[in-house]
Amino acid sequence: MPELPEVETVRRGLAPILEGRRIARVQLNRPDLRFPFPDDFAARIEGQRVERLSRRAKFLQADLASGERLFMHLGMSGRFVLGGEQLGDFTHAHDADPKHHHVVFTTEDGNTVTYNDPRRFGFMELVSAGQPYRLDGIGPEPLGNDFHAPGLRAALKGKKTPIKVALLDQRIVAGLGNIYVCEALHRAGISPGRGAGRLKVAETEVLVRHTKDVLTEAIAAGGSSLRDHRQADGALGYFQKAHLVYGREGEPCRTCDTPIRRRVQGGRSTFYCRSCQR
Repeated sequence: MPELPEVETVRRGLAPILEGRRIARVQLNRPDLRFPFPDDFAARIEGQRVERLSRRAKFLQADLASGERLFMHLGMSGRFVLGGEQLGDFTHAHDADPKHHHVVFTTEDGNTVTYNDPRRFGFMELVSAGQPYRLDGIGPEPLGNDFHAPGLRAALKGKKTPIKVALLDQRIVAGLGNIYVCEALHRAGISPGRGAGRLKVAETEVLVRHTKDVLTEAIAAGGSSLRDHRQADGALGYFQKAHLVYGREGEPCRTCDTPIRRRVQGGRSTFYCRSCQR
């Protein structure tokens, strides 16, 4: 599933096309994705200007002039295809099969943004101003000022769950996923099996710093292209070439040459170095 850097990369690709533009037409090629589309989905969007395109956790959020918000989640294989001009420095031919083009947004200036999703695990929802939504109550953005060592330490206080599992809890910090938690813990020298509530003050400070660093670097590199993920323009992300532990089971640690290990935590594969991480 695309993680925060991948979703942010997509947002940056879509923003110049959508922000400040009126959506002239919405074409639905099926009645549902993971969930059915909201009632009158196309009619509620058509004619509306996208005031702002942002990201919250792993969701894209389009603020419409009507006051409604369009939330979009990419699921396992969702991607956006831009008609016309390609964006990005590492552009490859996009292999998205047109039979999986499920939603097509056409802007007032004739640009098209097409949502393609072979597995249909993604979804789109419209939320009225003030209406409760599934993102209410989630934790701070890991790249924002509200994600800091004192706050993280307070959120982890008394928790016996392993730190790796705790960091994937969206109520503690929003948008962190398996790849970047593995990478941040390795950089911080913290074992994924450590009890979350037992981290020392200094360790929490180091963990926050490395979490921000690894996400920032991944966004700059266009994310990690695993399986189906591509950027909005079809370009592959390149951060996977810099992975220190993720997906490298049995390979030597790039810090100490100890073979990278894999274990399962919370149903997810955890990659770590037994020597570097304590």
